[in-house]
Amino acid sequence: MTPPRLVALAVGSLVAAAACLATLHRVHAQAGTESGNVITIRMFDARTARPLMPSNLLVRLDHNDDIRSETLHIDDQGVGTVTVPPEAAFLSVQGTYNDGMEIYINCDSGMEKNLAALHWYTIADILSTGVIAPNECFKGKYERDPRVPLKPGEFDFFVRKTSVKDQLMD
Repeated sequence: MTPPRLVALAVGSLVAAAACLATLHRVHAQAGTESGNVITIRMFDARTARPLMPSNLLVRLDHNDDIRSETLHIDDQGVGTVTVPPEAAFLSVQGTYNDGMEIYINCDSGMEKNLAALHWYTIADILSTGVIAPNECFKGKYERDPRVPLKPGEFDFFVRKTSVKDQLMD
């Protein structure tokens, strides 16, 4: 090959590579926008403040009763991660036990008459600073371990099992 042809071939290869990189960058940026935001969910025992491993997590978005489980993953430690769509604004989470047959009582509603009431948390707050739901089951006596720092994108909440007294009230 003559030097001018080599130069033309090299320039053509560089232009093609730059076009491929620009396309890949645009596709990656669109995928990141469409895929949503990842939220880490940790559940704690209201009495002991120790982490619990749920049978499952019931994740709801934007005041809907639909449970979002298609993007939910729970690891061996009981920590859940869920990808929420970018347009979602509110999140509510419950945990289950006894192979998913029973639902824990969330302690952010521990002092209310309706223990099944769902409390909603803004996804923007969770993503920007992280959120710890209040522990009202035992009058704030037990707290989450402060040595475990909360990071942006984390949602921690306290639960307790349903008692006989709770069942009699239903």
